[in-house]
Amino acid sequence: MFALINGLSAGMAIFLVAAGLTLMFGVMRILNFAHGAFFMIGAYVAATLVGSGPHSIATLIGGAAVGGAAVGLLGLAVERVVFRRIQHVEEHFMLIATFAVMLICVGAVKLIWGLDFVSVDPPPGLDGAVSIGDLFVPQFSLFVIGAGVAVFLVLELFIHRLWMGKMIVSITADRWMANLLGLNVPVAVTLAVVASFALAGVAGGLLLPNQTLSPGLGDAYLLLGFNAVIIGGLGNVRGAFVAAILLGLIDSFNAVLLPQAPGIAVYVGMIGFLLLRPEGIFAGRRA
Repeated sequence: MFALINGLSAGMAIFLVAAGLTLMFGVMRILNFAHGAFFMIGAYVAATLVGSGPHSIATLIGGAAVGGAAVGLLGLAVERVVFRRIQHVEEHFMLIATFAVMLICVGAVKLIWGLDFVSVDPPPGLDGAVSIGDLFVPQFSLFVIGAGVAVFLVLELFIHRLWMGKMIVSITADRWMANLLGLNVPVAVTLAVVASFALAGVAGGLLLPNQTLSPGLGDAYLLLGFNAVIIGGLGNVRGAFVAAILLGLIDSFNAVLLPQAPGIAVYVGMIGFLLLRPEGIFAGRRA
């Protein structure tokens, strides 16, 4: 039972990172190497606002929201300066460009916040444990699970129910036809990119008590986020959600059953998924 709860918590943490990553690919077909760096910036901004110990759950959520807004504005600048110029070039140029953006972001974090490790305690109300039978589950793990499900439901509502989301889906399917029909393609793409980066910032803020801040923070989460995006089917939010849960459960049971080889089952599982369904779990259903 503990492995199950821990796996769901880890899976939702992965999804919070993968959500913006898969939204970016679904709209612009860019595998964004800078996503982890923007996740890190959101975490640092939120930590600057809430300090080492948030006074309440609302303070933590508010700090995450401000971090998301700040990262969204940075994403707007990156979209105007970088992404808009490379959207029609070959894929390897996109990867080089986003990698360069990542290096710039990491350098900026080192200049602004330094190289020291920073930790943030959970706020009151999330610093204890809940008894489920004979099992004590950390309250913060339940908070992460709830946050992941909430973000997924918001994205589902936005993409499949709201007019703006449906317009983004149509642009993803056929940008030339959408432009011919009079849809404002550049504005829709800009909004989607800003939302993608904002999601990264919000994830960094919400997961503050779950990690130690350092300039290398985004690397591990970015790798797991890429795994979820690839397994779920490139550009599919539902696929990323299911894949993140599977990866979290695999990693959790790996820690219980094979403690001498932590983390290896995630990559074995990824290889297995790619061999069975190389196009992804929800292939052909982007965005």
